[in-house]
Amino acid sequence: MIQKNYSLKKLNTFGIDATARYFTECSSIDQIKETLSLQSFTNTQKLILGGGSNLLFTKNFDGLVIKNNLKGIELVKEEKDFYFVKAGAGEIWHQFVMHCIDNNYAGLENLSLIPGNVGASPMQNIGAYGAEIKDHFFELEALHIADKTIHTFNNADCKFGYRESVFKRDLKNQYIITSVTFKLLKHPNFNTRYGAIEKEMEAQGVKEINIQAISKAVCSIRSSKLPNPAEIGNAGSFFKNPEVTSELYNSLKNKFPTIVGYDLENGNVKLAAGWLIEQCGWKGKTIGDAGVHKLQALVLVNYGKATGLEIFDLSQKVMDSVKETFGVDLEREVNII
Repeated sequence: MIQKNYSLKKLNTFGIDATARYFTECSSIDQIKETLSLQSFTNTQKLILGGGSNLLFTKNFDGLVIKNNLKGIELVKEEKDFYFVKAGAGEIWHQFVMHCIDNNYAGLENLSLIPGNVGASPMQNIGAYGAEIKDHFFELEALHIADKTIHTFNNADCKFGYRESVFKRDLKNQYIITSVTFKLLKHPNFNTRYGAIEKEMEAQGVKEINIQAISKAVCSIRSSKLPNPAEIGNAGSFFKNPEVTSELYNSLKNKFPTIVGYDLENGNVKLAAGWLIEQCGWKGKTIGDAGVHKLQALVLVNYGKATGLEIFDLSQKVMDSVKETFGVDLEREVNII
């Protein structure tokens, strides 16, 4: 059923009061195909909406919003060392991770409590605490919007990068991801070096490391640092950590000795965007109801009635400030609508 002038306020984690001119929900591939085949919407702009956790509406959407509600989780194959687990794109990401942990499918525990749906995970190549989707991604199925055929993409096809994939670049707005299959481990390879995972597990009295303990530690750390979208509107990290040359990093290090950077395999250095923003004095600042979170400067928040445009303008001020102070360009991780 197509609904008109539909409020999207509860369907985006920023809680922006935007309206879709047309809106529908699809819980099967056939429903999506039928919707795309409606002649009255042939030339209408379309937006595929998942968990709404990585976008910012700066205006009403003058087109058709299709809410992807494709569900289902299944173990499709087993090998000596691996489980192959397939999930519908509309599954809530954290619930899927918990399903894997409950069944001792290892590999996604460091990605616990990330907001959003399964379908967005490869699109963004989501990552946290030393892990990324590409590390355990096997393949995905996606519906080609133009000819309504299903295509399969393997790891190489997705062209994963830092918070990037082919679906954010060359194939943007051309496909609807319908399912994702992950290649998970029977014998865990514990990843506890990043962030404060080891310290948190120690505080929790963990005697023996397992994927359940790592997930619990990650959830605790995220909850202590990041605002809950159900309580304060936000989309998690708003900016990407910028990558700079080693020459620029060394130059900045001379000027700012406490600058935070991580060496990359390509010889460049990834800077901590949150540190840069905090040094510019933005942490905890508000302009109206739009603000930079008091505990994590990477996160922009809606304290109530901020518009998307006000949050966007705040992000631009932050970016200009970092550029002026450090000569470094920040890039938004959140999709702007």
